[in-house]
Amino acid sequence: MNRPAQPRTAELAVAPSPSSCAAPVAGLGGFMLLVLVGLNLRPFLTSVGPVLKAVQADTGMGHGLAAILTTLPFIMMGLLALAGAGLARRFGEQRTLLGALLLLALGCGARLLADSAAGLLLTAVLAGTGVATVQALMPGVCKRWFAGRIALAMGLYSAALVGGGAMGALLSPAMAHLYTDWRPGLAFWALPALLAWGLWLWRAPREQDTAVVALSLRGFFGNRRAWLLALYFGLANSGYASLVAWLPSFYVDEGMDPQSAGSLLAWMALFQAAAALLMPLSVRGSLDRRAGLYGVMLLQLLGFAGFALLPQAAPWLWVALAGFGLGGCFSLCLIVSLDHLPGARAAGALAAFVQGIGFLITAAGPWLVGALRDGGGDFVDAWWLHGAIALCMLLLSVRFNPAGYGRSMARLGA
Repeated sequence: MNRPAQPRTAELAVAPSPSSCAAPVAGLGGFMLLVLVGLNLRPFLTSVGPVLKAVQADTGMGHGLAAILTTLPFIMMGLLALAGAGLARRFGEQRTLLGALLLLALGCGARLLADSAAGLLLTAVLAGTGVATVQALMPGVCKRWFAGRIALAMGLYSAALVGGGAMGALLSPAMAHLYTDWRPGLAFWALPALLAWGLWLWRAPREQDTAVVALSLRGFFGNRRAWLLALYFGLANSGYASLVAWLPSFYVDEGMDPQSAGSLLAWMALFQAAAALLMPLSVRGSLDRRAGLYGVMLLQLLGFAGFALLPQAAPWLWVALAGFGLGGCFSLCLIVSLDHLPGARAAGALAAFVQGIGFLITAAGPWLVGALRDGGGDFVDAWWLHGAIALCMLLLSVRFNPAGYGRSMARLGA
């Protein structure tokens, strides 16, 4: 009997061995490694916002250049997500991930010596490159290591990712106050990155490098559903990038002290972490994730409307609503992408494409807010923009009916 032709994007460079289809990491150890890596992927971003005023004062950054400090890592996340599979094919997955964690540690540690805008931007490129490479490979790792438990694995990974963001927002301003300098609080995050590097080297199975085969992403560029997923991911998560860059500055302008404004960002990240874990678990009984998507996009809309209309009335409530919506959205977007294809490698390649294009879209958020500020606008305009995006994404969520996944992916390679 002839087998049906496979789409080009799902073709393997070499045939997988039987052992490559088995989950090489199982149980508590694998989950702990997943969580530790996730915790390292956001502090380098969220640690900047609470001390941004001090950074601008020391380096002379304008609002636009300060936005680039946050935007650059998202650009790197996009570009490297598209290249991550090729790096893994050339150097092996384990070597690629270890090298990426070292780049993240180097980018963070170099901030201890940063004394100019150019130096800080270079650290953002280094750390962003490391994070981008890790993020490109982790969804495929999750689906391969934890087949049958993908909702739990992605929920834990996403919760750890945004939970690390909470730690960065909370600890860095405290360290800046302790040392009367913002640099130690930013450079500190090199240490947990080095810890993750050491534990990955020790714990991750060696056979990954020979078992994992990278896939071509070229076919996804001609697939409408892949572009829809990427557009949805990028726009639905753009509010996160803008809030990480500008939420503390917004509330400082509203009269809040810098430490309290930084705590708002940490509060937001805590709700993100809770949603990133709970929302995937709430929809794990069905492939139809649309109810969860409707809910998280509505929460985003309410949060941004609160920022625009009554920012001082209940800041902790608006931050909680936006944070829960953003955290649940991130994990559900990745899960919906992985749901579209059954094989771990093909699904991981689709997730890499979605993140690659998506993060390039997300990167526009902080830059647009900074450009509005430099052009004489205010934050209210930016919050209404993100509220409108959330409403559009809520309406677009209806398109993700799992009954059409096979049909939408069958056109790959056509």
